[in-house]
Amino acid sequence: MVLGFVTLVLLAALLGSMTIGYILYWPLSANKNAERISFKVKWGTSFSTATQRLAQQGIIRDADQFTLAAKILHKTHSLKAGIFELTPKASNYKILKDLTEGRQIYLKVTLPEGIDAEKLASILQKKLDADSARIIALVSDTSFVHQLGIQAASLEGYLYPETYNFTYGLHEKNILRTIVNQFKKQIPDSLQKQAKKLGYTFNQILTLASIVEGEAMLDSEMVYIASVYYNRLKRGMRLQADPTIQYIIPDGPRRLLNRDLQIDSPYNTYKYAGLPPGPINNPGKSAIMAALFPAKTHYLYFVADGTGGHIFSTSLAQHLRAKRKFDIIRRKVAKEKREARRRGKG
Repeated sequence: MVLGFVTLVLLAALLGSMTIGYILYWPLSANKNAERISFKVKWGTSFSTATQRLAQQGIIRDADQFTLAAKILHKTHSLKAGIFELTPKASNYKILKDLTEGRQIYLKVTLPEGIDAEKLASILQKKLDADSARIIALVSDTSFVHQLGIQAASLEGYLYPETYNFTYGLHEKNILRTIVNQFKKQIPDSLQKQAKKLGYTFNQILTLASIVEGEAMLDSEMVYIASVYYNRLKRGMRLQADPTIQYIIPDGPRRLLNRDLQIDSPYNTYKYAGLPPGPINNPGKSAIMAALFPAKTHYLYFVADGTGGHIFSTSLAQHLRAKRKFDIIRRKVAKEKREARRRGKG
């Protein structure tokens, strides 16, 4: 009688072990010819939600068995955010291991020089499925800004333009933290001390750099553009920087009109003297270095030369002559475009 009971217990244990083994490890090897499927897990996704999606995409055989396997392996709270390449109908153990320990696919995200926070948020939304509204809110959240060690009212200007490799599903705070940390690596405290030598806060230097970034087409001209603005600041002249107007118009960038120059905003450098309250974009290192180490010139004006560069002047008379030359070029280009459109219609 006792022997029979022991036998039943052993059989039950054996059956239980076989059942667990089946739930965890069947099939013993995945189909090598099966096409792998990309599976996205966003930060904060619950295990039950992920399981439902795995079942809908045909990656797992049975949602209940998969959940039980996760409980046995204590993996229900171990999901990682990211994009994973999974083999459909592989064992629950293999899929769970890939989701919790596997390598993630990295997504390349390029943030160009001179991009503002709003456009940056749009790129991150397209590339990483990040919440653009949350990013914009965090950029101006002074508590979060100060947590990152930035002594400013906003992260605008401190979001370093670079090509990044991000994993999918990161929380927006972690994305911004990575970008700001790259700024700190590229612009260390040793460089920031140069701002004091110039008599400005670093945020003011960064503001000037963002205007230089907005004006310059050629990196080689940045130090001269910076010198123009420094010379104007010393004389109490208004900066009259077009990029600051582009920053405040809702439909820019476009050709500016006279009425745009009348907008009442602290960023309107045609209306108010001095630097605007903060950066108008996120400048690259060349623009920041130009603002920190400008050329020593007497230039007070510059105007486009029609080839991507600028003509610099020390007097208003020189500037007006250069401007008339550019106006001739602009009218010629506009005429050629009109004629090309007419030819196209004909």
